Amino acid sequence: MKFMKLGSRPDTFYTAEAVRSVSSEVSSDLIVQVTGSRYLLHKFPLLSKCSRLQRLCSESPESSQPQIVQLPEFPGGVEAFELCAKFCYGITITLSAYNIVAARCAADFLQMTEDVEKGNLVYKLEVFFTSCLLHGWKDAIVTLQSTKSFPLWSEDLGITRRCIEAIASKVSTHPSKLSLSHSYSRRERDDVSCNGAESQRLKPASKGWWAEDMAELGVDLYWRTMMEVKSGGKIPSNLIGEALKIYAARWLPKISRERNFKNRAGSDSDSDSTSESTSKHRVLLETIVSLLPAEKGAVTCSFLLKLLKAANILNASSSSKKELTRRSALQLEEAAVRDLLIPSISHANDTVYDVDLVIAILEQFMLQGQSPPTSPPRSKLGFERRRSRSAENIDLEFQESRRSSSASHSSKLKVAKLVDGYLQEIAGDVNLPLSKFITLAEAIPDFSRLDHDDLYKAIDIYLKAHPELNKSERKRLCRTLDCKKLSVEACMHAAQNELLPLRVVVQVLFFEQARAAMGGGKVTELPSNIKALLAAHNIDPSRPTAALSTTTSIQAEDQWSVSGFKSPRSKVSSLKMKMAEDELDESDLQSDGLGRISKFKAFRALPTRPKRMFSKLMSINRNSSEKNLNFVYFQKQMVI
Repeated sequence: MKFMKLGSRPDTFYTAEAVRSVSSEVSSDLIVQVTGSRYLLHKFPLLSKCSRLQRLCSESPESSQPQIVQLPEFPGGVEAFELCAKFCYGITITLSAYNIVAARCAADFLQMTEDVEKGNLVYKLEVFFTSCLLHGWKDAIVTLQSTKSFPLWSEDLGITRRCIEAIASKVSTHPSKLSLSHSYSRRERDDVSCNGAESQRLKPASKGWWAEDMAELGVDLYWRTMMEVKSGGKIPSNLIGEALKIYAARWLPKISRERNFKNRAGSDSDSDSTSESTSKHRVLLETIVSLLPAEKGAVTCSFLLKLLKAANILNASSSSKKELTRRSALQLEEAAVRDLLIPSISHANDTVYDVDLVIAILEQFMLQGQSPPTSPPRSKLGFERRRSRSAENIDLEFQESRRSSSASHSSKLKVAKLVDGYLQEIAGDVNLPLSKFITLAEAIPDFSRLDHDDLYKAIDIYLKAHPELNKSERKRLCRTLDCKKLSVEACMHAAQNELLPLRVVVQVLFFEQARAAMGGGKVTELPSNIKALLAAHNIDPSRPTAALSTTTSIQAEDQWSVSGFKSPRSKVSSLKMKMAEDELDESDLQSDGLGRISKFKAFRALPTRPKRMFSKLMSINRNSSEKNLNFVYFQKQMVI
């Protein structure tokens, strides 16, 4: 870092009985009081360079006693005043980026300008500032940092503005042309020691070398500097985003939900200090949000969700939360489940995580799914005659739209897996309402879930954590589950799951038997665990199901199924009857008691004969394997 020395005399200032004096053969004739400190000095060297002291001394009456001058609210305090006083005496002073702002403000306060004496302190400081400090990277950063102690003076003198402009211009400059920061130079030395000088010489300089040094700035100065950097338009948005990430990691603490609750329950004195700290962090967070580049992908979705988590805990403004929600939704497919685990601080419910916030993000994501046209539009101005240029443009636009559609579909597939994983994490919360679980599960389009294993796991966890659910609620919970998309392992587990509604268990059995029939040519024997489940419901799994026939006579009390099973005591028919009983649960009845009668009549009013398509299938000369396939097909039709 650069420095400048002025003067040649040795330092003769000393302290005696809490009074600062200068060694001289001439007695002191001027007493200057600066912020509680007293200086015994001489008029001649000071008044010859300080216009303000000249005016103050001229306003006081002449006397034989040393004249007293009061300098209240002196910028920079006693250190800055003593620096100016030593300059007046010709004593050597050293100026650098660390003290030039204080010296410049003090010199301006004392009016040490060229009008008083040529080559005065203000002129020398300005030359050093503009020709040296503004040309060095680290010097400009340190000078800008020091302006926070004198914000008004620095603004009036243009120090802050010139530092910001100098830093912004250097950000777009290659680091090889600058005097780099201490941190960046240290990283370079470390790389050389590890990889050798040759590899380091061939290694390109980092484009984001400036981010760590700028992260040392306070929030106000950082915001102004980053706005200047962005206005130049030379820095890519991803580098801006990386710089914001470094700044957030430097200043935003690791805030937790538990810490926030402890702060609320603390003492009054602790609460005041915590409130002040929280307010500063809130301003910092909102500043970072305001600096986020508009381009998608400039920052990662994980970083956006971390900011949203902090905004939720710090109670940031609604506009900041909405912006983070919108930006997170644009890149939701990049997120991980842990990123969505945002602590809840609402007093309205005691859920561990803020599910409403995730629902809002998911809704924003689904609003983006506007499918582009599936075929290219025709040209309106002579398609056949102007094929060469317009048709090529249309084809390019169509190809681009197809790529966009494919990307959108791929994003939905990733988000579906993400949501199912998130449901598994929150399902164990005993305070999670059923409505919110269902809202999340049903927010994903059916085509986005290639399999339902993860969704089934989440439902199973929720059922175990909420044993108080009645039959109707369990049916609502399983409404999104598609048994056809369950793996063999999931089907085996679901068939033994006593917490599932019976209808779901039956569907699982049907589709598993259908899968086995399509794969092996015949219906395989039920596993022992499934046989045990059927036996628990008074169903004999060992009785074979009779072949279906269009001419089979069915008793009146059994004429409720469109499948036309021969015996109501077969295992499938019995399961169907139990499903009917399950449908007629008291929770589904109307309050006037008419619901059961109307449902039963509707149930009895179903056709007693198979449909025409079934009759055609029955007339085919089929072997034993075909009978099994038709049997499974009818079972599937019954469930549907």
